[in-house]
Amino acid sequence: MLALWETQAPEPIVQEALMLRLLSAGCVALALAFIAAGCGGDDDDGDASGEAFKVGFMYIGPPGDAGWTFQHDEARKFLESELAGDVETTFLDSVPEANSGPALEQLISQGNKMIFATSFGYGDTVIQKAQQQSDVVFEHATGFQRADNVSTYFVQHWEPSFLLGVIAGRMTKSNQLGYVGSFPIPEVIRDVNSFTLGAQSVNPQAMVKMVFINTWFDPPKEKQAAKGLIDAGADVLFGIEDSASVLQEAQANNVYAATWNSDMSRFGPKAFLSAVVLNWGDHYVDRVQAAIDDSWESEDYWGTLEEGTVSLAPYGESVPEEVRAEVDEKLEGFKDGSFNPFVGPISDQTGNVRFEEGHEVTFEEFVEWNWFVEGVEGTLPS
Repeated sequence: MLALWETQAPEPIVQEALMLRLLSAGCVALALAFIAAGCGGDDDDGDASGEAFKVGFMYIGPPGDAGWTFQHDEARKFLESELAGDVETTFLDSVPEANSGPALEQLISQGNKMIFATSFGYGDTVIQKAQQQSDVVFEHATGFQRADNVSTYFVQHWEPSFLLGVIAGRMTKSNQLGYVGSFPIPEVIRDVNSFTLGAQSVNPQAMVKMVFINTWFDPPKEKQAAKGLIDAGADVLFGIEDSASVLQEAQANNVYAATWNSDMSRFGPKAFLSAVVLNWGDHYVDRVQAAIDDSWESEDYWGTLEEGTVSLAPYGESVPEEVRAEVDEKLEGFKDGSFNPFVGPISDQTGNVRFEEGHEVTFEEFVEWNWFVEGVEGTLPS
């Protein structure tokens, strides 16, 4: 069932003027015209009519998932706070990717002139609706299809995921790490590859067992996958999924875990190592303000550690000081460009060299990564 939440725009301020009764009919008409023009010229908020600019959000999960949707909803609230009085937001949550058309139509029918579609699988529907609604602009998270009124946005998550791999490589005792992946798409593949390369950079014996659960948000399924990895010998877990279930299962079994989307340390403080944290607020404000100013243009945005759109969560209580110092140094190197560990030779899981000695992995190669690096134990659909 779709859940709907919306705010109400404030009533416009009504200005009153006193008129002299002895003015002639012509003077009265002239004075009224002057007052009306003056009132309209003073209103610089919202659109030309003085109404708030309406922005809709479409979520794959519930805002209470503590992960992906939670972070987007926090950013929506930040948007409302930063542009108070100028914007009115609405969201629909738990919208299935396979049937997102009715939800988009609902948001459009409510008068939203800008819509953030926050899941990869919404892409085809977004493009279809954008062709039908040229007066609405769309922002598609993690997408790759663009149009004149469709932008895409995501983050360069491979850098913080590499750093989490460094932590995992230092913390493991079994040299067996576990990764719970949502879907076998480049977003997840490049993430587990980066995590694996990070772990092997400090612990060449580290291996990563990979499982896919084929859903973004399903706490019981996430928990079951985590338990299976633990039973197979993994003592540090990571992955892209939307709840805190993997971390909770790690704590219940006295192993470690890092999380994606947000700082979930409160759900398993002893097991928690750190997290990839997504900070959408500033980007949302910038994009909505551009739409209000009529300066919005289609773009493919990838937020960075330097910008702060993606960050590393504070370390968990179990992470030793020497590991924190090591990761902090690499983090600063990523930010200022002095550290790039994504350099060949890099082989796939069969041992074939894919990136030759000295080759620096390009942005395009990260985005299109569709094979596992050596050290990942798992299979991809053919």
